[in-house]
Amino acid sequence: MNETKQIADYLSGLKYSDLSAHTVRMAKFCILDWMGIAIRGSKEKSTTILRNVVFQNHVDEATILGTNERAAAREAAFCNSAASHSLDFDDLHNPSIIHPACVVVAPAFSMAEKLHSTGKELITAVTAGYEASGRVGESVLPESYFFWHTTGTAGIFGGAAAVANLMKLDAKQTLMCFGSAGTQAAGLWEFLKEGTMSKILHTGKSSYGAIISAELAKGGFTAASQIMEGEKGFCRAMVKEPHLEHLTEELGNGKFKIDVNSFKPYACCKHSHAAIYATQVLAKENNLTPENVKKITLRVNDITNYLINNPDPQTAYGCKFSIQYCVAAMLKFGQVGIEQFAPELMNSPELRGIMAKIEVVFDKDVDAIIKSDPSKLASIVVIETVDGKKFEKEVDYPKGDPDNAFTWDEAVAKFKGLSVPVYGEKVCDQLVTLIDKLEEVEDFGKALGKALKA
Repeated sequence: MNETKQIADYLSGLKYSDLSAHTVRMAKFCILDWMGIAIRGSKEKSTTILRNVVFQNHVDEATILGTNERAAAREAAFCNSAASHSLDFDDLHNPSIIHPACVVVAPAFSMAEKLHSTGKELITAVTAGYEASGRVGESVLPESYFFWHTTGTAGIFGGAAAVANLMKLDAKQTLMCFGSAGTQAAGLWEFLKEGTMSKILHTGKSSYGAIISAELAKGGFTAASQIMEGEKGFCRAMVKEPHLEHLTEELGNGKFKIDVNSFKPYACCKHSHAAIYATQVLAKENNLTPENVKKITLRVNDITNYLINNPDPQTAYGCKFSIQYCVAAMLKFGQVGIEQFAPELMNSPELRGIMAKIEVVFDKDVDAIIKSDPSKLASIVVIETVDGKKFEKEVDYPKGDPDNAFTWDEAVAKFKGLSVPVYGEKVCDQLVTLIDKLEEVEDFGKALGKALKA
């Protein structure tokens, strides 16, 4: 028992000196990846609607990326968080199935700007946030995922941990911060049936709630001290028999959840990435085209099957959660970026024709892979050609996973591909340098402002 307290005690005392060089580097990867998506995502229709509603009081504390606006840190975090989740291009911690950056980096980024924190403090806070979100997420998976969007539910604990660490809350205050955060946790999957905009509301609210929780705790506001493990706490509300051991196992052993974070080369649900990558490799190695492919069979785990087995998506956003559409787009275009989900492509006769050739099959052996190792969001792809040939590939770790990782140059290329159309080459070069040398920054607010004015 007292798992919430153990996590609060540990993360409230986490310091930059506790982090390995690898952990520091991974935090930079996470911040850079998040920032590029937030910048480009600021131009999405859903993000614009949300920003127009949320941004009202014009308090000058933090930057709303991709715009000329500044806002209260809470509002900036809300807007940036939503923007960074709007493209489905953001990172993933596979074992917890959480997109941590949009609910951890977003509030930490805004508060570090408001507080004029050092770069080291921001790196430490982000690490703390990934640790909390990953542990809470793992404690309620896989059972809760059928109903609950883990990024919105467990993710708020990550944002709360990051902001609490950044604000230098003590252990008791951090415990109260968690209590307030957990009671606000929310995010249901029902929106996926219609491909609506709700997903970014989950993350925006989590980031906003994280800051509110930390500020309330600093002011003396009390909350449940066993919000994670309690009889009527978060974990038992999500799952009848939660895996509470994941909350604290190996806590403080020098390794962090952020160390094994994954990044996306494809702008769609991560559960489709193994199949997309397998299709990409098979097509390249065997000169496969839409014309010479007769049938594609996707053998998938249970989560992939119920979440994104959608042969007839009705919206462009819905296509991001259709494994059939994503694989068809890879076979047709050789890439699955933002452009492949343009609304005008959604009902392309050629893409729909390829989708008709795709069969998605639940495979108990593939499902056993994720059950034995939650970091493996595996799929098997079998492609049959019109001339009778058959090609098969299993992918446990698609590009971007720790065992098939991005290089820094690849991360920079992704960032600039997203951000240069919004800010231009010069500003984006300055932002890359800022993050690459973040541990040298004495005042993040001033350094960010200078980079954006380059």
